[in-house]
Amino acid sequence: MLRLLLVLALSLAAPGLAAAQAGKAPKDLVRARLVAEDTALVPGRTATLGLTLAMKPGWHVYWRNPGDSGLPPEMAWRLPEGFAVGPTGWPAPERIPVQTLMNFGYEGDVTLLMPLTVPAALPVGGTVRLAGTLSYLVCEEICIPGSAELALDRPVAAAAEPDSAQAALFARARAALPEPAPFPVRTTREGDRIVLHLDRPDSAPAVRAAAFFPYAEDALEHAAAQTLSTEGGGLRLTLTPGDKPPDALAGVLALDLGETRTAYAIGPEPAPALAAPAPAASAPAVRADESLTLWSAVGLAILGGLLLNLMPCVFPVLSIKVLSLVRQAGAAPGRVRWHGLAYTAGVLASFLGLAGLLIALKAGGAGIGWGFQLQSPIVVALLAYGLFAVGLSLSGAVHVGSGIAGLGDGLTRRAGYQGSFFTGVLATVVATPCTAPFMGAAVGFALTQGPLVGLAVFASLGLGLALPFLALTAFPGALRLLPRPGAWMDLVKGALAFPVYATVAWLVWVLAQQVGPNGLLAALGGLVLVGFAAWSWERARPAGRLGGGLGRAAAILSLAAALGLVVALDGDRAGPASARLVAGEEPFTQARLDALRAEGRTVFVDMTAAWCITCQVNERTVLARDPVQTAFRAASVTTLRGDWTNQNPEITRFLEQYGRSGVPLYLVYRGRAEGRVLPQILTEATVLAAIGGADLAAREDKMVGPRAVE
Repeated sequence: MLRLLLVLALSLAAPGLAAAQAGKAPKDLVRARLVAEDTALVPGRTATLGLTLAMKPGWHVYWRNPGDSGLPPEMAWRLPEGFAVGPTGWPAPERIPVQTLMNFGYEGDVTLLMPLTVPAALPVGGTVRLAGTLSYLVCEEICIPGSAELALDRPVAAAAEPDSAQAALFARARAALPEPAPFPVRTTREGDRIVLHLDRPDSAPAVRAAAFFPYAEDALEHAAAQTLSTEGGGLRLTLTPGDKPPDALAGVLALDLGETRTAYAIGPEPAPALAAPAPAASAPAVRADESLTLWSAVGLAILGGLLLNLMPCVFPVLSIKVLSLVRQAGAAPGRVRWHGLAYTAGVLASFLGLAGLLIALKAGGAGIGWGFQLQSPIVVALLAYGLFAVGLSLSGAVHVGSGIAGLGDGLTRRAGYQGSFFTGVLATVVATPCTAPFMGAAVGFALTQGPLVGLAVFASLGLGLALPFLALTAFPGALRLLPRPGAWMDLVKGALAFPVYATVAWLVWVLAQQVGPNGLLAALGGLVLVGFAAWSWERARPAGRLGGGLGRAAAILSLAAALGLVVALDGDRAGPASARLVAGEEPFTQARLDALRAEGRTVFVDMTAAWCITCQVNERTVLARDPVQTAFRAASVTTLRGDWTNQNPEITRFLEQYGRSGVPLYLVYRGRAEGRVLPQILTEATVLAAIGGADLAAREDKMVGPRAVE
């Protein structure tokens, strides 16, 4: 099933990848340059930079909220000490339909304005280099990721004049920025629609068309029609809510006035005001951990893979295979070693296949990360069905033979090398919901490098997962230390079924977070059908030719019916996760985080997912405990929870900003200061130190080890 899923996903991604390879290079599609408004930098003053992107006709890049697909341009700055770049000023975008999707972005050319804080202690007379790496996604019918190394040298002077060569460019860029609305704008709900009411004066120019672009990616259905009508002396714009519609919309409202186009910032997050120099808030130059090299990432990946073996979803699978090796304690050493190599090959093949798929989909423009396949209810249900079959076999309810080897346990429990290979495959599949210590930085590094480097890091992660079993088989004499084969093995085998059943129960719980009641009922019905298929196949074995044929036919039809139920799961997605937040928590949005930091508040960001075992353990053993909750209330900490159970491009981009490709990710922001990244395995002391003060935090660092991101 895993191989089938990989083949199907790669076949879907292949046309885009092939087109990208056959097309022009990204630099031929986008010309990027970095410019400054003034001729020099003045210590203590804020300068304005412009990032100009010129696209080939027919191609586009994306706005801050890209719409139904895509990623906005991002700069990873490399600045001298004391410099900081503030929030980007985004011009009003255009609606760009692509088949059934609606994207928000720019065609032709666009200039993004960015305030640059210049330190007051900067000596006059020198020259400063401002540099960074621009990452972007440029799309037509296909999407091609690109990057550009940009740099700008500027002298440092006591005074500066506007650069006349760039005056027109900056004037156009400022004119394209949304302005605060000069008239009242209200949001109301009318049935299943959201209505923006615009109380424009009668003397205002006539509006031919209007478009609203929300800041939050899940506030509206992007592709739905936006209907403009009149009411009294004003206008109303009728919109279709998305998965998480807010009480009051925040975004950009663009009005077509015939020969001109005007854009207004609506809601609590106005566009950055760049008209006059002003001190900018401190912002990180580069959030990802740039200290990692290929070899250090490989080392972290091997350590992370080793620790994956201790995760509750992986340990039962390895125990099953160790039991099978006990039976071969007297076998030739060479044969035992070949089992270890076959298991390692299964792990490496699965990790490389999963990594290749992940890298290919990201190259095609998908916003995904580690564990992305578990954001699909179909994959979660299929994994639950396969493990349920494994549990039935361990319990002795069904004896799976070679004729139905695809039913999970039949492959992993074979005595031959094929069984060892598929045990490695299964161990990899059940390990994907887990994020062990050291993994986050390594996987994040892998997904920001080229394909060969990324595959090398993922292969190291697989090698770490396979190492304990490989070491056991490399020294077959160690097997003699285990008890002799006997009846105790059947007892242990039966006991191992229950951790597998527990994993199935957990997967069903994950499904309950992803689908609605009807989808959950369908998935549970599929479990019943899998059980019936296993029972029918078992009853068919001694039933003769006619009875055996009927039993096998019933089993196959039951499995087909279960697969039919699974296919429809994506159409019954669960409601907004914000409804499931506990008291004192808010759903994560970048806009809300920025607003809280601007107020000087302390914020705890919790990036989690229902299918992330590490996240759930941290939640129950640390974050939900009374000492932590009491400390949060005493320090007036606001918790923003980002639920990545289902795909969420805004959360994906936030993870990538910190060099991560998956959850968990925990950060503490103390006012305008940059966030402190906490370890992936939390302790109460770690969390309390992060919100309690720098001195205590420093002492805690010595206890928990170096952070992945400083």
